[in-house]
Amino acid sequence: MKKARPTSGLVLQALFNILGPGAGKSFLDLFSGTGRVGLEALTKGFAPVVLVESSKKRPTELAGSTSRRELEILAMDVRKALSLLENQGRLFDVVFADPPYGMGWVTRIASTRFRLEAVMKDKGIFVMEHSKREVVVPAQWDGWSFRTRAYGDTLLTFFQKNN
Repeated sequence: MKKARPTSGLVLQALFNILGPGAGKSFLDLFSGTGRVGLEALTKGFAPVVLVESSKKRPTELAGSTSRRELEILAMDVRKALSLLENQGRLFDVVFADPPYGMGWVTRIASTRFRLEAVMKDKGIFVMEHSKREVVVPAQWDGWSFRTRAYGDTLLTFFQKNN
């Protein structure tokens, strides 16, 4: 199992400052790893919060750390989770992804943008944390607008579907 790389405090603070209050909003955390981002979303008022982590061990640890009903943990591959959530008709205000760096996920996620769109509310936002060495290619996000904020070697890219 690859070691989880938790989101830094600076990036976490910046993310939630940009997103604003979470009351009445739902949050999907893809590649949740340690669960730090999803758990922070709960403290900011987001509910429900769904964490997706492919490692079978990490979600078990997360489940033991909280008993909140607003938190759901899916121990499965991100692509399968998106398909499941789409089939269930689940929609989220914020979808956050922090895939492993340097493994081609920035491009792979672009290829799942239709699945992302299917689980996002109309005014929903998709946020991807990634390394500055992994470039978001605008042509892969046709029909979406995005902006990127840099925090050292870490980038937060905010995507919204053009209506």
